[in-house]
Amino acid sequence: MPHERSAIPARQPAGQAGGAVAVLLGAAAWGSTGTAAHFAPASASTASIGAARIALGGLLLLSVALCTAERRRAVCRLLRAGGTARAALVVAAAAVAGYQVCFFAAVKATGVAIGTVVAIGSAPVLTGALSRLTGGPRLDARWMAATVAAVAGCAVLVTGGETAGVDIAGVALAVAAGLCYAIYAVTASRLISADNPESAVMGLFFGGAAVLLAPVLAAGSPGWLLTGRGAAVTVYLGVVTTALAYLSYGRGLRTVSAPVAVTLGLAEPVVAAILGLVVLGERLTATDIAGLALVGVALGTLVGARAPVSPPPSLPG
Repeated sequence: MPHERSAIPARQPAGQAGGAVAVLLGAAAWGSTGTAAHFAPASASTASIGAARIALGGLLLLSVALCTAERRRAVCRLLRAGGTARAALVVAAAAVAGYQVCFFAAVKATGVAIGTVVAIGSAPVLTGALSRLTGGPRLDARWMAATVAAVAGCAVLVTGGETAGVDIAGVALAVAAGLCYAIYAVTASRLISADNPESAVMGLFFGGAAVLLAPVLAAGSPGWLLTGRGAAVTVYLGVVTTALAYLSYGRGLRTVSAPVAVTLGLAEPVVAAILGLVVLGERLTATDIAGLALVGVALGTLVGARAPVSPPPSLPG
């Protein structure tokens, strides 16, 4: 992909702190997804809810990407870039859609606890590996320690000490979901770091995913969308947990590397647990509190971390 600038300034610690906050705000919005979905009509399946969320959110993000002449030009530049960049856009859009399909299938096959832990636990590790293998910055000891601690905390928080049967196919699907997350996170980081507006990148990613998931939504008896509760839940999921959340996440990727951003995204289950306590009246055990504390400490070490000296390379054009 051709560069609009001859060089990209090194990321500064202050800028990374602001980027980390933007990523955390996006993760906080994602954390409200489960609570909002709880209020969907009983006839709505989890896969159908996920497809409706991406369909509306993707269309909104694409609309934002096309709402001004300057943004439309940015979208055109991305679409007219080299073949490798265009292929990356297609793969990333497929990864966004694939995450939804793989994650919900994994949860159905091996249970919520195991499916969620494997998916959220594998995503930071796979993102770090993929980023490094594709020429990204070296992963430092702080990221590694924080990632291990955050993943452990999430595992404690999600499982809550409960046991569940492990289905090999379900685990494989959960890992596939983590890989999908890694693919679109690393691709977004590359494109946004190359001075492409986050609105254009996210608009193309999620607009493409919305098209890909349309058959899933149609096959899921979408009549629930026409009810008052169904419409309200879909609007919240599409606007807050997708459009606003990913615009904030994309803004954070300007100064935060993909591996750090995905680890910071582990704040999502923490927010989900807190909302479950406050809104749904769920109870937190001592084990849950320990998991929350572990994740909190891990993420706190990343918010103030120094950024890599050099930014990740752009996708070749």
